[in-house]
Amino acid sequence: QVQLVESGGGLVQAGGSLRLSCAASGSGRGINVMGWYRQAPGNQRELVAISTRGGSTNYADSVKGRFTISMNNAKNTVYLQMNSLKPEDTAVYYCNAKGGPFTWWGKGTLVTVSS
Repeated sequence: QVQLVESGGGLVQAGGSLRLSCAASGSGRGINVMGWYRQAPGNQRELVAISTRGGSTNYADSVKGRFTISMNNAKNTVYLQMNSLKPEDTAVYYCNAKGGPFTWWGKGTLVTVSS
C-alpha cells in the first residue's frame, strides 16, 4: 500500500509562485509514474503534469512554460513548481502515483490564486 501526502498549497496573488510537494510512503518502490492533477469547482479532474522515473514529462497545454514537474526517485517525492500563476489555476491539486496495475491518490491541497 502507498500513501501520498501533499504539501505546499495556499493563497497567492496572480503572477506569484508556489511549490507543491508530494511524498510517497509505504511500498513506494513499485512506483513508475508520479504526477499532479487538479479539480476546480464544477469541473472534472484534469491532468496538470506527470513524470516518469526515467525523467520523461508531460504537461497540460494550459500550464506549459509556467509549471515544472520534477521527481526525486530516491525519496519517492514529486514536486510541482508553479510560476506566473493565474486565477484560473485555482483548484484542489491532487498527487497521483502509478505502479503496475495500481493507482494511488493523495487527499489534495488547495491552491487559490487571487486577481
